[in-house]
Amino acid sequence: MLKFISFGSGSSGNCYCLFTETDGLMIDAGLGIRTIKKYFHEYGFSFQMVHNIIITHDHADHIKSVGSLSCTYGLPVYATPTVHQGIVRNYCVRNKIPETNKRFIEKNVPFRVGDFNITAFEVPHDSSDNVGYQIKCGDVVFCIMTDAGHVTGEMAGMIGKSNYLVLESNYDEDMLRDGPYPEYLKSRIRGGRGHLGNNDCAAALAQYATERLRHVWLCHLSEENNHPEIVRKTVEQILDSHEAEHERRFKIDILKRKSPNGIFELG
Repeated sequence: MLKFISFGSGSSGNCYCLFTETDGLMIDAGLGIRTIKKYFHEYGFSFQMVHNIIITHDHADHIKSVGSLSCTYGLPVYATPTVHQGIVRNYCVRNKIPETNKRFIEKNVPFRVGDFNITAFEVPHDSSDNVGYQIKCGDVVFCIMTDAGHVTGEMAGMIGKSNYLVLESNYDEDMLRDGPYPEYLKSRIRGGRGHLGNNDCAAALAQYATERLRHVWLCHLSEENNHPEIVRKTVEQILDSHEAEHERRFKIDILKRKSPNGIFELG
């Protein structure tokens, strides 16, 4: 049985884990090390269960503790060469990843770590580099794509192949427009290399999800420009309007910004 847990999803810090009976994979490590340890203790996890870390991109809310975890527990860290370079430059990562623990990956070149077959793919964002991950474990296809300025054709294909999907739904268009952010920041967020809004997230699900999809987690909600109830209402309304084209069978959950959602069992 594959298990998924989010320890936090948003600009305050992102960290996710997949566990099998014999292996554990961490996706991003953007929470403080003490917070991650606290949540591991609360859920009965140990760091001996985690054998590898994969990183999406080099913004602080995704990498803050990656060096500390790698140093303390000897964990290999997989990322593109550009992301690894960004981690070295990022002053928020006080403890850097030891050279012996760095693993370099290429987009669209599958690799295997433990129980997981993984393929990284391009996701547009204004970081040094950014990838999503398709992760296969047995017959289960899990996919995560966050911090996405728009949905590319490649991302659309990944959505269509997924059984389980973590997809960004960062902002409500009206809240962002009428909110307190300066115009340059609003433009950055809604730009093609910014973040994915509720409407575009819902449209992608309506257009590209297939009968394979069982569960979607909407992630990286903005604290200032979104709200879980608004996300759910917007996404479900858009999906319902497409029911004639695609009968929705998948469950939707919204990941909390600053705390775990609990453990989900996948297939």
